[in-house]
Amino acid sequence: MTRAEGTRAPGRPASASRDDVLRAAIDMFLAGKRLDVNAIAAQLGVGRASIYRWFGSRDGLLGAAIARQLERMIDHADRRSRARGGRRLSEILDRTVHGLVENASLRTYFDNESTAALRLITRSDGLVHPAAVEIVEHLIERAQTQGYEPPIDPNTLAYALVRLWEAFLYNDAVAGFRGDVERLRQVQTALLRL
Repeated sequence: MTRAEGTRAPGRPASASRDDVLRAAIDMFLAGKRLDVNAIAAQLGVGRASIYRWFGSRDGLLGAAIARQLERMIDHADRRSRARGGRRLSEILDRTVHGLVENASLRTYFDNESTAALRLITRSDGLVHPAAVEIVEHLIERAQTQGYEPPIDPNTLAYALVRLWEAFLYNDAVAGFRGDVERLRQVQTALLRL
């Protein structure tokens, strides 16, 4: 008797990829659970050593998951906007800020691990902050091609905008998630000179 074509022999399942691990981490984060590398490794049948080789640490995996979610959030805001230039840029940033404030998984993360969350999200040498700056810089550059004239160079403006988000949304995270959206919008609009 021969095995049917396309079936595997019994034994260990095929190893998961880096992207599979990242998706599992995102799912765990979105479910409001503490990121557990051991649980992900067991779920996917991949060694913890592989996960650490790919992401460096639990914080590296968590940072990659949060950065990917931020990218998705900005993409969603971008798809919803029908404006162009500076107005589109402003709409995308405003919708993203509201999305961050309303994000239950991010709020849960800050509630459970406030000091670690603040460090992970705001570190210049981490994954989340530089990813956010890069995405916002790209949005500014695209707005420039549509007639927007930024008051300063796009990289510096992107850096300042992301630091504003961090200050208004997360800076008091140790005392509770802040989410001061209206004042942030006012400062953001002034900085963009719209």
